[in-house]
Amino acid sequence: MNRKVTQFINKHDLFEKGTTILVGVSGGPDSMALLYYLNSIKDDWGLRIIALTVDHQLRGTESLEDLQFVQQKCREWNIEFKGTSVDVPDYKQQYKVGTQVAARELRYNYFYEQMELFHANCLVLGHHGDDQAETMLMRLVRSADSQSLAGIPVKRPFAKGLIVRPFLCVTKDEIWQYCRRHDIESRIDPSNQETTYTRNFFRKHVLPLIKEKNSNIHTTIQHLSETLHADLSYLKQQAEKMTHDIVLFDKKNKLLSFSIPTFKTYAFALQRRAYHLILNYLYIDLPKDLSYVHEEQFFSLLHHQTGNTRLDFPEGLKIEKSYDQIRISFNQDGRPDSYHKLLEVPGRAVLPDGSVIIAEYVENSLEQSEFTFVCYKEQVELPLHIRTREQGDRMRWKGLKGSKKVKDIFIDAKIPRFQRENWPIVTDNQGTVLWLVGLKKGQPAKRVLGASLIQLYYDKGNM
Repeated sequence: MNRKVTQFINKHDLFEKGTTILVGVSGGPDSMALLYYLNSIKDDWGLRIIALTVDHQLRGTESLEDLQFVQQKCREWNIEFKGTSVDVPDYKQQYKVGTQVAARELRYNYFYEQMELFHANCLVLGHHGDDQAETMLMRLVRSADSQSLAGIPVKRPFAKGLIVRPFLCVTKDEIWQYCRRHDIESRIDPSNQETTYTRNFFRKHVLPLIKEKNSNIHTTIQHLSETLHADLSYLKQQAEKMTHDIVLFDKKNKLLSFSIPTFKTYAFALQRRAYHLILNYLYIDLPKDLSYVHEEQFFSLLHHQTGNTRLDFPEGLKIEKSYDQIRISFNQDGRPDSYHKLLEVPGRAVLPDGSVIIAEYVENSLEQSEFTFVCYKEQVELPLHIRTREQGDRMRWKGLKGSKKVKDIFIDAKIPRFQRENWPIVTDNQGTVLWLVGLKKGQPAKRVLGASLIQLYYDKGNM
């Protein structure tokens, strides 16, 4: 078994030689076998090992005895040890969660603290191949989410390092045999034998039946899990790139917007992941009453509903559809703050959404981009101003008789109402509207011999 686990560690780059690792140890056969294995390679790998044990105080003196048992074994094996007791009942009452959730959250909170304290590279846990099979079968029965169906990851980010699971390549039986071969003592939690817990039901009744048909099912399932995690990781990367490219983030007002037609050009698998990335950005913690129903409403809004519509999500999050734009925010009145900034030449102005307008003198400019504007210094009054629209704003441009209201320009271009309110407008010091950034340019600059040419450039920055 040692060779198999070591090959698995190397295959997945779980940790390197010379690193500090923490090991979650309950005192059961799985974690004691894991601790013994790691201790056996400690010198060759140059590892610093610290065993961590958490007493959940759920079984009276028995759980405390588990902690003391691990502590004693660590003394015998010359391994550093740290343990703690946590109050699960109090945590349950305070946060209104179940026993298993409370125990897990308290345990991982402690692990996180120790990762930070020891500057550890990874936390090693003893989940094995049967755990993986049970997990994926359970989730197949009660979940339709691909992320859940992928099962237990071999490694994942945690604190400033990783959680790694080198025993996913071996079965429960192999671990028991390993313990007998090396005379590894352990403690047995009686609750693991009760079938009232869903996992124990799958462990006692479902998995044995499957193993009768395929005794190597854990290998098949582990391969499937690794494949799914690799695919999901790639899709997540692509969804992150998608949101970066097409979603406009206003960090000050914590709102975002995007073009529906552009969003829909991406594969639906990426659209779904982008939806979840957006929610994770806006919510500090995802609300418990946020469900697949909200996801269905969101995509129905994008793909089927016509006209201007609004969805109300938990905790006051609002999703508004206006023309072909979506706006998502917690802003109660739906109106971002107005702004007014001076722009010296040369100089730059940072707008509330993180975008930037840069002004500079140039010798010549082709002015080919909708995000570039040029004018002659002698034809405008400096300094320039960048502001949101004001009542009565009008604009002139080549070919237009007279002037036109900025409001009507927005309407004709089908700019959603929420975007009009903070659309950057460049004027000179007399209030003449020179440029609706990215939308409409005023009268083109007439060439003046010896005059100074000013070029403005709009950069979306870190939106």
